[in-house]
Amino acid sequence: MHAAAASLPFDVERLRSEFPILGRETRPGVPLVYLDSAATSQKPRVVLEAMTAFYEHQNANIHRGIHRLAEEATESFESARRRIAAFVGVSDAAEIVFTRNATESINLVASTWGRTQMQSGDLIVLTEMEHHANLVPWQMLAAEKGLRLAHIPVDEGGRLDLDAYRELLSRGPRLVAFTTMSNVLGTITPAVAMTAQAHDAGALVLLDAAQSVPHLPTDFGALNADFAVFSGHKMCGPTGIGVLHARRELLEAMPPYQGGGDMIKRVSLTSFTPNDVPHKF
Repeated sequence: MHAAAASLPFDVERLRSEFPILGRETRPGVPLVYLDSAATSQKPRVVLEAMTAFYEHQNANIHRGIHRLAEEATESFESARRRIAAFVGVSDAAEIVFTRNATESINLVASTWGRTQMQSGDLIVLTEMEHHANLVPWQMLAAEKGLRLAHIPVDEGGRLDLDAYRELLSRGPRLVAFTTMSNVLGTITPAVAMTAQAHDAGALVLLDAAQSVPHLPTDFGALNADFAVFSGHKMCGPTGIGVLHARRELLEAMPPYQGGGDMIKRVSLTSFTPNDVPHKF
């Protein structure tokens, strides 16, 4: 299959024509060239048309109405959840939580699982190549709860020092959180092996897959991490949508992240009962 794909001609102009923004010129006669997809990707026409079609034909609150538009919008929303689950190798679509982006997904884990499960003195292992989104939430949690942070070094070739990683695991961390592909270096980390080693050491694992999901076939089931996150806007999707994948038993035990709307099953003036997973989030 890969050999067949490699033999196909790469039609640059046809590909460019799928992205309306690439039809503009930066100055007369000079077409736009965009090289910042690691930050955010441009949107193909099919995505823009799908977004417009929703607002023109289906716009309604999901899970909040019994009229036809609400039912259609809810089915579209849940269909997207099922398709995304299949896309990243997750068999239980209820383990897919929609957020605003990968950053919010990490903050959700830090604010719910981290705040309730970690105790003063617990160790979190990160790496020196992490995006701010996978550093600052843990720094904030560490300051709040008296946690310890340690970082896997990066060698001169841009690779993680795996000997240092094994030494850090010997210290008994509660959580290991690392990128599957560096947004700066492009380094692809050995996520399967690192996750298995962390589990053997008794730690849970969070994967920042914001860069790898757009570029590599991804099977979260095979990666076997406890948490994994990515963003739509880095993979030709709209801004403002992200994904948290977490094992169902962890989601069940985690408290709600934010209150209001459809995250409740029952509410009174003085108390509420959280909704089921994934709607609790």
